[in-house]
Amino acid sequence: MKKLLIAAVVASLSATSLVAANNAFAQNGATAPKTAATKAKAPAPKHRLVKRKSTKSAAKTDPVPEGSVLWSCNEGLSFDLKGDMKRDQIVTVHWAHKNYNLPREVTTTGADRFHDAATGLDLVVIPTKAMLFSDHDGARLADECKTAEMVQGAPAPTQSNALQKSGS
Repeated sequence: MKKLLIAAVVASLSATSLVAANNAFAQNGATAPKTAATKAKAPAPKHRLVKRKSTKSAAKTDPVPEGSVLWSCNEGLSFDLKGDMKRDQIVTVHWAHKNYNLPREVTTTGADRFHDAATGLDLVVIPTKAMLFSDHDGARLADECKTAEMVQGAPAPTQSNALQKSGS
């Protein structure tokens, strides 16, 4: 008798769990398309735009150094250069609203090269033009840069040009 009672309880529990599982499965299957449809039909929530004052200060911009010379480049770009490339070991380049102090690098080609490893800015000046490079991504930032005198036909004010003139 005990075995029969236990079997009946187990059977009723099994039947109840099957019915509950079947109902749950039917609800999930029936409501899944409805939720997708209701999500598509639901209007977008209205957000209130709140303008906040910026806590960040304006980006730091350096002033153009006094006595600098404007070098105009292709694509409307330009930079300002302060210093005498014929004799100074460090020149200041004003590029992208910042001043960069570039120390002279020794070259074997006769070009004047000023390079700052910390910022990655590299200025190469040959007699006909100057070029500005970025070491970080290897990109040429500015090309065909010339002063107003160079546009008129004068060579670049480089150390190699000064040596050639003094040697002749």
